[in-house]
Amino acid sequence: MPLMWLAMAALMAGYLGLSWWVGVGLLVAALAVHLRLGTPRCTPRVLAPPVRGRWMALTSPVDNVPSQGTHAYGQTYALGLVAEDGTRPDIAWRPLSRPPEDFPAFGAPVYAPADGTVVRVHDRRRDHRSRNSWPWLLGTVVENTLRELQGPSGLMGNHVVIDIGGAHVLLGHLRRGSVTVAPGDRVVAGRRIAACGSSGACTEPQVRMQLMDLGHPLFAAGLPMVWGSGWRAGAPEDEGLPETWRPVEVAGGAEVADLCDVPAGQIGSAGDYPGSEVRRT
Repeated sequence: MPLMWLAMAALMAGYLGLSWWVGVGLLVAALAVHLRLGTPRCTPRVLAPPVRGRWMALTSPVDNVPSQGTHAYGQTYALGLVAEDGTRPDIAWRPLSRPPEDFPAFGAPVYAPADGTVVRVHDRRRDHRSRNSWPWLLGTVVENTLRELQGPSGLMGNHVVIDIGGAHVLLGHLRRGSVTVAPGDRVVAGRRIAACGSSGACTEPQVRMQLMDLGHPLFAAGLPMVWGSGWRAGAPEDEGLPETWRPVEVAGGAEVADLCDVPAGQIGSAGDYPGSEVRRT
């Protein structure tokens, strides 16, 4: 993260006469943000899935927390989704990379997971080729470190943040030019707001979904979330999230409409934190 790089630069500047305590203080602050000391703990918020059709989680808090390997940027409970309709290219040695159009997720509609107000939109980053070959996967460690110097948009790519009352949901890795909302717009659950892209730190076209306590991921802590009904992970009405590498079918039409019609306080409202446990899928 930029704060970590600043701390390391301050430590190196100690050789040029800058007080070592400046570097040490910045490093302690950077580690606190990176590890998210004091991360909020609360009952998961019930949200609607942001996609429709057959999708699979590449990263999921069901299997690992923090799901992205870090608490920074509000990523503690982030979910990374790829379309899996049987045509998705798998990881291989060759070709080294593919155009995003080779993946079924690219251009797929992305929907608002709850009612709320758009507070942040970034829609300028290009959609890059895939990194789903073994050589490229090794190289992404260095690439993502450089992307982090660009701030949250370097990692999340094109993204939209929606204030849903008491929390903020971020949808990332969106396709450049596909966002149909602007800051200040009111949205309802199920409204199409963008398309899946291949922007930011992702190995292939995918949709990033994460819930945060603040509207800016640079300062936010991650919050837990679950999907309500309208997706098949066992019983039709299960609440939970997809497990990694296990495709699920996200329904559209009436089932999603039913989910979006749940009374306030049950989906996307601050009343979802009473203190009860939620089943894992």
